[in-house]
Amino acid sequence: MLAFNTVTKRFPRAAAPALDGVSFSVAKGKICGLLGHNGAGKSTALGVLLGMVHPDAGEAVIGGASVQREREKAVAKVGAIFEAPAFYEYLSGWRNLKVLTAYSGGVPEALMRETVEWVGLTRRIHDRVSTYSHGMRQRLALAQALLPRPELLILDEPTDGLDPEGIVEFRRQLLELRDGLGLTVLLSSHLLGEVEQVCDEIVILQGGKKVYEGSVNPAGEGRSVYRIDAENTEATAAICREMGGEFIGDRVIFPASENPADLLAAIIGKGARVSRFALEEGSLEALYLQYSKIAASA
Repeated sequence: MLAFNTVTKRFPRAAAPALDGVSFSVAKGKICGLLGHNGAGKSTALGVLLGMVHPDAGEAVIGGASVQREREKAVAKVGAIFEAPAFYEYLSGWRNLKVLTAYSGGVPEALMRETVEWVGLTRRIHDRVSTYSHGMRQRLALAQALLPRPELLILDEPTDGLDPEGIVEFRRQLLELRDGLGLTVLLSSHLLGEVEQVCDEIVILQGGKKVYEGSVNPAGEGRSVYRIDAENTEATAAICREMGGEFIGDRVIFPASENPADLLAAIIGKGARVSRFALEEGSLEALYLQYSKIAASA
């Protein structure tokens, strides 16, 4: 559904590229989390996808159409919440939706009512936007992004300003969009817990480069993650690799079918001086921090 092909972008007078040869893809019907610290390149990547930022090299492709060469066709089936949503403050939420959807040919009022009810704004939709809370503006922005029905939804910090109940409701809605409508979603967020609960896969950017693309679970199905501390670190790492272990920073991954006690005995038997050998629960936070550390030391 979406492909980012070796995209590079350097802004004038910038010390380093905002994006440096970044490639990743998102399959139809998947929710992908786009992660990274401030300045990692997330907003630039979203801008390239929406045709608002022109790359120096590479291209973004949506539904088989190049955003850079066929922008109108590529973004025709895209809904987005990008940066701060902007509305006409003196108009009602309903009138804002009418005006904004008119730019793309308008939508049936029945679909508008259905979408407004779905995002939870029915009671206040005819009030002026100037009276809306930040959370209500986010709900209105989501309604706008869903009109008309897109095939790809691009969301930049969509839960910003929502209270805990609103975040839970948004999570439910996002999963419903994927499971019920087959929507593809690219979600940029700093809330790792939320990303972990809704995303099928993630892409991590650091310093304008992609440092990870894959499962939200760092181990993946059928594998286990261990934390190993040893006096002879290099020798222990070599032993683990010889036994089929795969390293992510200072964590090592073995098949889940391996018995931890047997693994430890074998590692020690080969000469490792181990002071700690602990099975860890795979978490997005651990994965994100580990790859951040790797990128920072590169």
